[in-house]
Amino acid sequence: MTDGLRIHDLHTGYRKKKIMSGLTTPLLPRGQITALLGPNGSGKSTLLRALADLNPAQGELLLNGEDLMTLPSATRAQKVVYLPQSLPQGVHLHALESVIVARRASGSLHSHNVEQEAYAILDKLGVAHLAMSFLDQLSGGQKQLIGLAQSLIREPDLLLLDEPLSALDLNYQFHVMDIVARETRLRNIVTVVVIHDINIALRHARYALMLKGGELIASGLPGEVVSPASLATVYGVDGRVEYCSRGLPHVVVDGVIP
Repeated sequence: MTDGLRIHDLHTGYRKKKIMSGLTTPLLPRGQITALLGPNGSGKSTLLRALADLNPAQGELLLNGEDLMTLPSATRAQKVVYLPQSLPQGVHLHALESVIVARRASGSLHSHNVEQEAYAILDKLGVAHLAMSFLDQLSGGQKQLIGLAQSLIREPDLLLLDEPLSALDLNYQFHVMDIVARETRLRNIVTVVVIHDINIALRHARYALMLKGGELIASGLPGEVVSPASLATVYGVDGRVEYCSRGLPHVVVDGVIP
């Protein structure tokens, strides 16, 4: 089976600090959200940046059987879209215009209805009313939603989202995760999302990787990856997974392990 993303013997980090040495993962499936879990400093953002060709890296990154490491940067950028934790500051474009620019920069065939496509994406995300607002006048959460629209309209094969919920309120957190899950399924793409809220990962992701210190601690179904043992090992907390009246799992933390 080659459909999906397989990371093999990945070495990456920064100029003076190696973060990952020989990271290998099972196949990350298409059509499903993979949650990237772990404490601060575990290498989650570093991994996303390596996948996006933003950090120096060595190893194999096999996307649907094709090694991303061997592709020209422009070709790789057409297949992989990365949304950082925050958009660049000082961009004085209308939200709609920024999404149109992202569509035209994607290298895909241009539709005659680019503006209509852009507006439709904004509408899906519930921010069509911001279409004519300038990016540098929006709140952090609003900018994050526009950034997600820019990412989706580029039609990637691999979508990388670094803490896309960090600036969103509770309503939008669930709204955005539902949309990302639906678009991932409809487009049959690989989506990897850094998520700090483990309960959101348990509810919305269908696969999970848990990192600590740049190493893979656990992988598989979120309900199997998140356990009392992994919560203790990775997060240093005494926790358990309980199920609500609707049968949905959630983590309860009883205390910090000294």
